[in-house]
Amino acid sequence: MKTATKKRHGWLDRRFHLSELNTNARTETVAGTTTFVSMAYILFVNPSILGAAGMDKGAVFTATALSAIIGCLLMAFLANYPIAIAPGLGDNAFFTYSVVLGMGISWQTAMAGIVIASVIFTIISIFKIREIVINAIPKDLKLAMAAGIGIFIAFVGLQESGLIVGSKSSLVQIGSLTAPTTWLSIFGLFVIAILMAKKIPGSIFIGMIATTLLGLFTGLIHLPAHLISSVPSLGPTFAVGITHLPQLNSPKLWAVILIFLLVAFFDTAGTLIGLAQQAGFIKNNKMPRIGRALMADSFSMLAGSVMGTTPTAAYVESSTGIALGGRTGLTALVTAGFFTLSLFFSPLLTVVTSQVTAPALIIIGVLMAQSLKQVDWGHFEIALPVFLTVVGMPLTYNISYGIAFGFLIYPITMIAAGRRKEINPIMIALFFVFVLLLYVLNIL
Repeated sequence: MKTATKKRHGWLDRRFHLSELNTNARTETVAGTTTFVSMAYILFVNPSILGAAGMDKGAVFTATALSAIIGCLLMAFLANYPIAIAPGLGDNAFFTYSVVLGMGISWQTAMAGIVIASVIFTIISIFKIREIVINAIPKDLKLAMAAGIGIFIAFVGLQESGLIVGSKSSLVQIGSLTAPTTWLSIFGLFVIAILMAKKIPGSIFIGMIATTLLGLFTGLIHLPAHLISSVPSLGPTFAVGITHLPQLNSPKLWAVILIFLLVAFFDTAGTLIGLAQQAGFIKNNKMPRIGRALMADSFSMLAGSVMGTTPTAAYVESSTGIALGGRTGLTALVTAGFFTLSLFFSPLLTVVTSQVTAPALIIIGVLMAQSLKQVDWGHFEIALPVFLTVVGMPLTYNISYGIAFGFLIYPITMIAAGRRKEINPIMIALFFVFVLLLYVLNIL
């Protein structure tokens, strides 16, 4: 028995370079478990958001788990990083609220757009074009995009909780504080906030469990007939995007594809660099094996688009595992194992209502908005495009418009400030891309 254990640990050491990176199997296992607990909310939040677009929640649950499994396994064995991958919140929010509900495009056709974007995304990752374009985007605009998406997500959470409702006179106003479901969300928000302030790993997931239990106790949420079941069928969403490719025949749809590409471009790259910095992987201002990490993200995005979910991304919650000592792909492998087990708990989808997920969206918005602290607010030519990017997303209820505002105003203010030489030629090209984008979206 001891010999078998030694052989197994020896294989793990050789495969993931545990000794070389001053870690061990136990530490990596704890880190992977913590990472999963911290990001497990996506299993319920993603079906909730995509369900609002008309997609089958059970199929999305399965697609979410499978794409996360594929992404984590690729990150483990291809790049050997303790970074988990799963469908990104910014992309699913754009898919549902901007494309399907905002532009009136069917989810099937929108999913076809994701398939095309995923193929292009994989190609440009293989030829390292992705790295070139990412490096051309100013740091401040990257930070603004992350923060803007975070505020947009928080706004959606405030709406779903009932704390903010529509108003004919002022567009929005505070909701009714007499509704029990609103107070259920408020309870969840306070629980997660307290746990976060105490720096307890898995705060969001624990808060969602506490909110669900209160909802069950008060009768606001009904208990499902079973807690464990067979894996929900992928049938309602599998390959739907591929079968609807012929419907991608309008400039507006290709504009949507462009936005998916741009959002996916920056989503994972910024997170990867931040997590690598935390783990101490950055050497000479470069991240080793970043090409492999980007490929892991690209392939999982492609697989997810076929199964029926929005683009994947590296998860900032991986920082919880890294903080506990996770330094290798073994951490990501353990996380993949837990996502595999989660496939049999789909009945819990019925108890994780919008009032349960709303507090999680608000808190995630706060975490994403923290990137604003790194913005160079002291120079107006930087501050204005950043500000327009951030406020443009929630106020137009469209992530693409916020991005467009920032990319259009940035070259203008920089040239006016006498800083033309600091503008990368790719940013000039993107300026014209977004002019065309806004034209086809009929707002010019």
